Amino acid sequence: MKKYLLLLLLPLIFSCEKESFTNNNPYLPNYGFNVNINMNLPQYSSLQFPSNAVYISGAGVGVRGIFVFNTGGNYVAFDAACPNQALSSCSTMTLSGIDAICPCDDVRYSLFSGQAQGMQYPMKQYRVEQLDAVSLRVYN
Repeated sequence: MKKYLLLLLLPLIFSCEKESFTNNNPYLPNYGFNVNINMNLPQYSSLQFPSNAVYISGAGVGVRGIFVFNTGGNYVAFDAACPNQALSSCSTMTLSGIDAICPCDDVRYSLFSGQAQGMQYPMKQYRVEQLDAVSLRVYN
């Protein structure tokens, strides 16, 4: 009996994933990067409060930079490149409250989910690890 119970539970144990998002998007390449964020610094201090986001740009940080957002329960990070547009001069999104807006087509993406109504691809999501009370690590 114990063997059968173990066989029934085994698939459930191995099918659980720690992170359930995927970065597959034909418009956006996959770049590896790693950035540490100290929320005690003035440019990142707003992340200590729910529903605030910051834009981080620089060489090797995502495709067009990243948005890091405090959802109130955890932190999420998304690429700032428009997920449903080929890379172009207008394909870097801007922050507007709890949304990111793609200037190519004026589509609004929620920073809570990375989704936009009626769009094929969500925002490209990255992993976020909270190192301590004021430090985050964002990576791909």
